[in-house]
Amino acid sequence: MSFDGLFTKAMVDELTRTLKGGRINKVHQPYKNEVILTIRANGVNQKLLFSAHPSYARVQLTNEAYENPSEPPMFCMLLRKHIEGYILEDVYQVENDRMIIFEIKGRNEIGDVSYKQLIIEIMGRHSNIVLVDKTRNIILDSVKHVSFAVNSHRAILPGQPYIYPPEQNKQNPFLAVEDDVLRKIDFNSGKIDRQVVEHFAGTSPLFAKEVIFQSGIANRTTVPKTFIKLIDKIKSGAIEPSILSTGNKEVFYLFPLEHVQGEVKSFSSLSEMLDRFYFGKAERDRVKQQGNDIERLIINEKEKNEKKIEKLENTLREAEKAEQLQRFGELLTANLYAAKKGMKEIEVIDYYDEMGGTVAILLDPRKTPSENAQKYFSKYQKAKNSVSIVIEQIEKAREEVFYFENLLQQVQSASPKDIQEIREELIEGGYIRDRKKRNAKKISNAKPILDHYLSSDGTELIVGKNNKQNDYLTNKLAARDEIWLHTKDIPGSHVVIRSKDPAERTIHEAANLAAYFSKARNSSSVPVDYTKVRYVKKPNGAKPGFVIYDNQQTVYVTPEEEMVLKLKKK
Repeated sequence: MSFDGLFTKAMVDELTRTLKGGRINKVHQPYKNEVILTIRANGVNQKLLFSAHPSYARVQLTNEAYENPSEPPMFCMLLRKHIEGYILEDVYQVENDRMIIFEIKGRNEIGDVSYKQLIIEIMGRHSNIVLVDKTRNIILDSVKHVSFAVNSHRAILPGQPYIYPPEQNKQNPFLAVEDDVLRKIDFNSGKIDRQVVEHFAGTSPLFAKEVIFQSGIANRTTVPKTFIKLIDKIKSGAIEPSILSTGNKEVFYLFPLEHVQGEVKSFSSLSEMLDRFYFGKAERDRVKQQGNDIERLIINEKEKNEKKIEKLENTLREAEKAEQLQRFGELLTANLYAAKKGMKEIEVIDYYDEMGGTVAILLDPRKTPSENAQKYFSKYQKAKNSVSIVIEQIEKAREEVFYFENLLQQVQSASPKDIQEIREELIEGGYIRDRKKRNAKKISNAKPILDHYLSSDGTELIVGKNNKQNDYLTNKLAARDEIWLHTKDIPGSHVVIRSKDPAERTIHEAANLAAYFSKARNSSSVPVDYTKVRYVKKPNGAKPGFVIYDNQQTVYVTPEEEMVLKLKKK
């Protein structure tokens, strides 16, 4: 648990320095569990993010851009009514828990002074954002409603008094001395890290393991000294926000953790670090929830066409045996004198066999020898004609597989705003029934919202992350002499450099975007083709997003998330 009580204290210090005394100018709720306040403080507009997400709950300043819904949720409307234009008077932590209270003062609609509290409780899946009328200690509303049936200790519902979560009766580590650590921990019982968590408020297993690791030989002398040393480090603000990467796993904390071996990235502030750590994580989770049905349909359609190809290839192999049918017809014709109606089989000399062997030919006893021969010639002609049809069907099925592989990659790298466009495309293609024809028509006429980046030298880079965006970017928006990029033979995004003659570094950065937003995101040395837009063509009748191109050059890149984030920030 990275966002523990100790981390919360450091975050409160950062928010206090940055926001205290600021005015709340805007309130937005881009997603169900996230609220963003725009606060004007110290002459600068700051975006404060509250998240009650079950897996990514946190409070931080953010530089990320969030798409707001066309109609704000009820909780957002209520916040606007009660705290827009109000002053943030104070920010503080409750005990040493993962609870932060924002004291807000302003004047209500009739001009009277009004005091509100915006409370964020960071408690995993029980995380919540609660607005309280401080004077009456009454809950005005919350992001999540919790009844007494769910929590017997307290209800989080409009009109209910606000009650703090149950106290854990742990010692505040910032008030502890070495003797307190000695009294709390039984060194004969083992599992010292667990005891640290059990007895000291706000400490997490991550912090406790670091105490034990830095203690070397964990005993009555080393553990108390290390514990107090690390607590003093946090208390004095001598922190170094860091993300530690070990393989595919990342953790963050107030300072580099010696017990976690891996690459360390340091940041100037906690909020900057959290922006980097959560970059895409919460968004991908939301996409998974919103697009789960789409992803399942795409996988089913892809697998259905793969099975179809398998069956058609079996049919093709059978059809390729047509020569044998023709051979039987000719041999039977040459031996009509020897065949009689009513025979079930005839053995004749196979004059196609250099060794002069014989072959048995099955006959329909109800037919004459001549009719049997004609039957073999008819079967031969039918099989021969079917080959071209089967080959055509196999080609179409392969196009479908390639199309759905592209869509699957697009869903996996989509943002929430992209999902509706993918859904709309599937409706237009007849893969999903259109239950809201009016809405779908409105969406289909709207211009796709593209992702914009800036290269190191300030050149604009544009990324299409689904087929609608790719078609619009390549066929309508981009100029003919601008540079177009795409991963070579790999499903991925179209990328356009808005320059006729970009620098080599800009091409490399754009190629990194193309590789990152492709199926090869986690690969190395990914081939990316680039050419002028004029050499990119969409064949007549082609699927959305499909193009052919020539006059290309190829560059090889290894996708870097750091570079993508850096280009996005610029």
